[in-house]
Amino acid sequence: MPAGGRPTVRSRRLGEALRRYREAAKLDQQHAADHIVGSKAKISRIEAGQSSARPGDVRLLLELYGVKDQVIHQQLEQLARDSNKRGWWLDYEWASKPEYADVLTLESDATYIRTWQPLFLPGLLQTDDYVRALLESSLTVYTDEAVDEVVAIRQARRKAIEEDGARFAAVIWEPALTAPMPSSEAHQGQLRHIFRVAQRQNVSIQVLPASEWQAAHMTSHFVMYSFGPEPSPEAVAFDGTTSTVIIEDLDDMALHAKIFEALRSSALTPTQTLSFLREQLDVIPESE
Repeated sequence: MPAGGRPTVRSRRLGEALRRYREAAKLDQQHAADHIVGSKAKISRIEAGQSSARPGDVRLLLELYGVKDQVIHQQLEQLARDSNKRGWWLDYEWASKPEYADVLTLESDATYIRTWQPLFLPGLLQTDDYVRALLESSLTVYTDEAVDEVVAIRQARRKAIEEDGARFAAVIWEPALTAPMPSSEAHQGQLRHIFRVAQRQNVSIQVLPASEWQAAHMTSHFVMYSFGPEPSPEAVAFDGTTSTVIIEDLDDMALHAKIFEALRSSALTPTQTLSFLREQLDVIPESE
């Protein structure tokens, strides 16, 4: 059983991939079970993400299914090794919710992260002051310790897209950047941070102009994750007020990938976005 007694996002990803390759090979679960000298129930649990698979079993199954791509072999065998790996976020009480831990796992494993944000700034771009301002605006009253913990988690999360990290592409609707923030100092600091991050080789940030109302209302916010050399998404996450929903349906992911490309086409280019940020920094006063 995966750590915590429940399917983890890693075990689900591995199980889903193995199921797809088995079905493509037109083999049933009993064939797979016989090949690894196991039971049909074991294959069923692995494919459902309810049981961890050993890397050796993954290798044998992929050979049975005729998967010759060694990159796929390496990725799925590594996923099997990492299925029960303890994440850094488990040291924080705030990250104890299973769905939040799943998002952090996706973020940690991803090779390519794409996000559309019409209201808030992307979590991986938020400064400490911006995070504190968001918590202060909430109807929930947080202790100083809880606020400090959320800020610390956000700091750790930002490492995912540092230089040599995951590729990161964000489309942000203009009002999320230009609407007044609780303080001009926090606003200036946030825009300066985005301006710096936008110049990294692995990062692409684009502003969708406020006038692009139709494009902005194609869908609500989302974050899309890919895990290999190809950009095909394998998970999409939506943050709600009290929970996070993760979608792994192939048709849903294909639709969100199409929407994201449409948003990018309607947005300012990355170079134009840098100019836009410079202009906004000149408009916002340095202090109250």
